[in-house]
Amino acid sequence: MSKAIRIHQHGGPEVLRWEEVETGEPGPGQVRIRHGAVGLNYIDVYHRTGLYPLPSLPWILGMEGAGKIEAVGEGVTEFKLGDRVAYASPPVGAYAEVRLMAADRVVALPDAISDKTAAAMMLQGMTAQYLLRRTYRVQPGDAILFHAAAGGVGLMASQWARHLGATVIGTVGSDEKAELARAHGCHHVIVYSRENFTERVREITGGQGVAAVYDSVGKDTFMGSLDCLRPMGMLVSFGNASGPVPAFEPGILAAKGSLFLTRPTLMSYTAKRADLVASAGELFEVVASGAVKIEVHQSYPLAETAQAHRDLEARKTTGSTVLLP
Repeated sequence: MSKAIRIHQHGGPEVLRWEEVETGEPGPGQVRIRHGAVGLNYIDVYHRTGLYPLPSLPWILGMEGAGKIEAVGEGVTEFKLGDRVAYASPPVGAYAEVRLMAADRVVALPDAISDKTAAAMMLQGMTAQYLLRRTYRVQPGDAILFHAAAGGVGLMASQWARHLGATVIGTVGSDEKAELARAHGCHHVIVYSRENFTERVREITGGQGVAAVYDSVGKDTFMGSLDCLRPMGMLVSFGNASGPVPAFEPGILAAKGSLFLTRPTLMSYTAKRADLVASAGELFEVVASGAVKIEVHQSYPLAETAQAHRDLEARKTTGSTVLLP
């Protein structure tokens, strides 16, 4: 038996339970991974609360982890015992000392990247990759707006976008987070608690607006984000930290300049094995080159995941957070 964080009902952090679970042997096409580190992400909160439904209850939370393969199932040829691997793919179930995963959903981890770094960067880093390189492909000279620029995805994406030659504008909630965002690629930082971000974006861009807005905040920023875009700009709505975006009339997009809107997910962009490997490979490349630095600002024992969730929801965390089995 091993231990895991599991929920038996939806609710607040108090529903997270540290308990013994049965992992079992890997089936055909599966590997069993002993985690060295597990990632903490806001999607975990959505699963805990029921905003994003789980297949059934009880269920182990968590989307991302890194560790060593300790058993392989029939038909697995790409990996062997002792290989270091990482993943950020369904099914949900990373908050565990040991877990089973489909071999085609994990990627080999380079020696230069530790389990802790990998667990901190796989989901957020591959999210940054598809946002900047595939959803709206950032070009040199573009101005972009990235909300929550001091969060895990924000810090990685800001560095990456600057590396690509973009002018990076970020929003944050405090002066402390503003300093962090500036140190990680943002040319301009807007403290939304005291500044109107739409007005500031227009000032910064000389009234032109930005090519793309990357918005993981949701309800509170959605309409303002549309007003930051240049004609035919794209709003990439990829999260709901403040709540889901309410229904709206699509004609607004026409009235504001023939705008584009998309609601993408990492899982769609990495559904094919080739895309998953390519996304992880591009992430490993920019991290190895030093263009994107991965910083783990918080770590918690896996058994204390409830406190990690409380801090995440209270916006007390910055950058990446990992849970240590």
